[in-house]
Amino acid sequence: MTTTATTRKTPVKAAAASFMGSAVEYYDFFLFGSAAALIFPTVFFPSGDQAALVMSFATFGFAYVARPVGAVILGHFGDRIGRQKVLMFTLLLMGLSTFVIGCLPGFAQIGWFAPILLVLCRLAQGLSAAGEQAGASSLTLEHAPDGRRSFFTSWTLTGTQGGQILAALVFIPVVALPDDIKFSWGWRVPFWLSAVVVIVAFFIRRSLHETPEFEQAKETGQIARMPLVPLLKNHWRDVLRVIFCAFIAAVSTVFGTLAIAYGKEVGLAASVTLWLVVVANVVALFTQPLFGKLADRIGRKPVFIYGALSSAAFMPFYMLSMGAGNDLLTFGLAVLTFSCGYAAANAVWPSFYGEMFSTRVRFSGMAIGTQLGFLMAGFAPSIVAALGGGGAGGWVVISLFTAVIAIIASVSALTARETKNVPTARLGLRDDERVPAGV
Repeated sequence: MTTTATTRKTPVKAAAASFMGSAVEYYDFFLFGSAAALIFPTVFFPSGDQAALVMSFATFGFAYVARPVGAVILGHFGDRIGRQKVLMFTLLLMGLSTFVIGCLPGFAQIGWFAPILLVLCRLAQGLSAAGEQAGASSLTLEHAPDGRRSFFTSWTLTGTQGGQILAALVFIPVVALPDDIKFSWGWRVPFWLSAVVVIVAFFIRRSLHETPEFEQAKETGQIARMPLVPLLKNHWRDVLRVIFCAFIAAVSTVFGTLAIAYGKEVGLAASVTLWLVVVANVVALFTQPLFGKLADRIGRKPVFIYGALSSAAFMPFYMLSMGAGNDLLTFGLAVLTFSCGYAAANAVWPSFYGEMFSTRVRFSGMAIGTQLGFLMAGFAPSIVAALGGGGAGGWVVISLFTAVIAIIASVSALTARETKNVPTARLGLRDDERVPAGV
C-alpha cells in the first residue's frame, strides 16, 4: 500500500477542524433563527403580528427544503472527490450568504421582494449546511481510532453549540438597542461579522488532509462513480433509520427559536430568553464530549435513546417554568432539558449514523438521511407556532410535539445495529460482503 493510503490518522486535528467549521456554519445558521423570532417579523413583513411571526419562521424552514437537494449534490462529490474539498466549499457558501442577508433592504423599501430575497439567501445557507455536518462527521470518524470514534465525532456537534453560543452572545446587545437602531442597522452587524469568523475557520480547515480511509478506497478502486446507486441498493434501510432518528433535531430548533417567542408571550425579556440558550449551550460544550465517551463504553443506541426520551420528559417542566417568575428555576430546567437530555442524542448521532454506512457511501448516506429528517426540525417552529405554540398555553403544544418526535426517533434507533465494537474498515459491510471496484 502506498504512503498516501497509509496517511497517519490525526483525530485531534480533525476534531478541531470539524469543531471550528461547524461553529462558523452554525453561528450563521442559528443567527438567522434568533433574528426570525425577534427581528424579521418587523423588518421583512408588512406587520409584526402573529401571522408575520409564522411567515418569518417559515423562512427559517426554507433552508431545510434546500438541504435534501444539497445533500444529494454535496454527498455525491464528498464520496467522489473527498470530504475536505467539499467542506471548504460549504464554509465559503455559508459565509457569503450570511453576509448578504445583512445587506438586504426591508419590506418598507422594496415590499414583498424583501422576504423573497431573504428566502433565496436562506436557501443558500441550507445548501451549505446540507454537507457540513455529514462531511465533518465523516472526516472525523475516519480519522479517529476505533475505540474512540464517538468521542471524537461528538466535537462536530459540539462545534454547532459553540456557533449557537456565539450567535446568541452577539445578538444579546442587539435586542437591547432602541427600536429605531435595532430594526434599521443594528440587527445587520452580527450578519456582517460572519465574514471574520469564516476567514479564521478557512485557514484552520484548509490545512487538514484527506482521511486515510478515503485515500485507501480511492487507491484500491472502491470509489463509486455514482454513490447514490450503491447507497440505495445496499443501505436504503439505514437511510430510512437516519431520517426518522434525525427527527430529534427538532428539539434544538424548538429550544433555540420557538421557546424564545413563547418566553416573550409569558413575560420573559428577550435578553433572558437568549441567555437561556447561551447557558444551556455552554454546559453542553462539556456534557456532549462526556456523552460521546459514554457511547464508546456502553454503545451508541442506549445513549441516543436516553437523549431523545429525556428531552420529551423535561420539556414541559422547562416551558412551564418560563411563566413561573423564577429565573433560576428556568435556567436550571433549560440546562437539564438541553445539556443533560438532548445533548446525549446530539453528541452521539455523528458516530451512530456514520457507522451505518461504508466509506464509499458514508458522506452521501449521512447527508441525505439527516437532511430529509431535518425537514422536521426546520419546519417545527412554524408548524408548532401555527398550532398555537407561540401563544398562551403553548407549552402543551410544544411538549406534545417534542414527545411525538422523541418516540419516533427512539423506535427507529432500536432497529439499528450496535456498532461500537465494529472496526472502521468493516463499518457498513456484511461479514461476507466484498466491494466491487468502480461501481
